[in-house]
Amino acid sequence: MMTAGSGLEDVYGATIARIKAQGGDKSRLGIGALMWICYAERPLSPNELCHALGIELGSTDFNAGNIPSITTLVSCCQGLITADKEASKASKASSKASKASKASTVRLIHFTLRDYLSAHPHIFSRPHSAIAEVCLTYLNCQQVRILLVDTLDDLDALIDNEPFLAYCSRYWGVHAKKELSDCAMSLALKLFREYDGHISALVFVQQAREYLDDLDIDFTWNGLHHASYVGSVQIVTALMGMGRHNPNQGDYLGCTALSLACTMGHEEVVKILLRQEGVNPDKPDNEGQTPLSYAARGGHEGVVKMLLQRGEVNPDNPDDHGRTPLWFAAGEGHEGVARILLELEEVSPDQPDNFNKTPLWCAAEGGHEGVVKILLEREEVNPDKPNNYNRTPLWCAAEGGHEGVVKMLLEREEVNPITIDNSGATPLFWATEWGHEGVELLQEWEEVNHDKIKVRGPITLYSYGASNCWK
Repeated sequence: MMTAGSGLEDVYGATIARIKAQGGDKSRLGIGALMWICYAERPLSPNELCHALGIELGSTDFNAGNIPSITTLVSCCQGLITADKEASKASKASSKASKASKASTVRLIHFTLRDYLSAHPHIFSRPHSAIAEVCLTYLNCQQVRILLVDTLDDLDALIDNEPFLAYCSRYWGVHAKKELSDCAMSLALKLFREYDGHISALVFVQQAREYLDDLDIDFTWNGLHHASYVGSVQIVTALMGMGRHNPNQGDYLGCTALSLACTMGHEEVVKILLRQEGVNPDKPDNEGQTPLSYAARGGHEGVVKMLLQRGEVNPDNPDDHGRTPLWFAAGEGHEGVARILLELEEVSPDQPDNFNKTPLWCAAEGGHEGVVKILLEREEVNPDKPNNYNRTPLWCAAEGGHEGVVKMLLEREEVNPITIDNSGATPLFWATEWGHEGVELLQEWEEVNHDKIKVRGPITLYSYGASNCWK
């Protein structure tokens, strides 16, 4: 926060007044540049900022002649923004911006300026809506609509040549969710009318979700998928009202709009989708993961509760790899979701996946003490159950240096502290191998019981003293 009495507030206020007093394009560019730098979702390169301020709202064509130079923007901002010399030079290159220049950013001269701008919202008029409108205008222009690529290398080259494409594709929906004007809504619906096959859909998926290995696949990512993923309640409502989207249609990974909303924890969007006639709240994706699995994986308790209210939802449904919603919640350390699921009779607390990794195994591997404690309270849970490589929950906790979990497991009589895995090593071997010397309980146990240890394979354990001697 700005230091009281520093005089910076007066300085910033006076400079903002001078920027506005310039009038015309200078005032527009100066205030616009400050708005973008302050409210953008990530730092902008000089090329990105210049392109953003060269967009004419509502235009169906992009006129490159409207793009200001970074030198002009710095001048219009009266010294409140700065760009290094490398960035300034790179921004002058027409369309072939080097990858090095993309690492350069334009920034405010001091962090206190961001505090000042945030504390004086009247300086900008609905900044997130304004940014969304610019991004959508750009994506709807003819020059962008005709862009096509055949390979991922082509996509990387295209993003280099179209410096504003990546930001607009990735973040317009984020800004629209925060503030959605009628203009932005209209532009969004216009974009979605031809979204299948639009280059921005591909760029968004590449950046926000999972990288595509093959662009020759039947690529599916529609407007409802996008709006559900970013959590735009108004746009999702509008799309469903238009009746043009099937809520059960999967994307390129088989994920429905509901699965995408569950992944991100957008409760209001989930409510809208669950109200749709014919929606399948338990529809799996291409690997068998259901909306509940995605919600549990993300730790979204409110979404989990909503889904469990639907009788069609199986709370213990494993995916193609044997991973249940509880398995995902345990592995990510989501104690609240684990408690909700364990209250259900249908949920098996010790169900292993295809590699014999149980929920306890996953929680121990991640060092999630709260989940480990909950699972150990269940009689059905075997605290020493090994996976396919004979590695137990204790082995995982020791390898990761999770002392709290190691202590809880060693308190159980069923747990064997000297279980040998398929490589011939004990839990302490791997703890020491990874430099987790703090797992003292295991070391003390083996110092007392080293004569009982039997190993096989190339690894030979002698004894544990202060030097942790391995020979």
